Amino acid sequence: AQQLVESGGGSVQAGGSLRLSCAASGYMYSNNYMGWFRQAPGKEREGVAAISIGGSPYYGDSVKGRFTISRENAKNTVYLQMNSLLPEDTAMYYCAADLRTGSPLRQYGYNYWGQGTPVTVSS
Repeated sequence: AQQLVESGGGSVQAGGSLRLSCAASGYMYSNNYMGWFRQAPGKEREGVAAISIGGSPYYGDSVKGRFTISRENAKNTVYLQMNSLLPEDTAMYYCAADLRTGSPLRQYGYNYWGQGTPVTVSS
């Protein structure tokens, strides 16, 4: 079955770092963009970062300069390195794959989603 498996979430103090991982089945990994999204309670899901099959990154304005997205082709895995974390980064983080239409940072174009991994940043 096609699936995305996220890991690496947890609790950290403000200023700390976490690295999220998203392991994808071969079809999903090799087919176009992959992205990270987040959703805080009571808020809409927002695009955090995305990466093209060629490795070009895209970032949401709120995370530019703090987060880095990368991919490791040998492991069919995409990473999100999160540094200088802020309490407002607290959310459930989701991995998405297989962008069919639209911008890489808009959720509506992605065909596959993981179950999410929680990130909590305390002040």
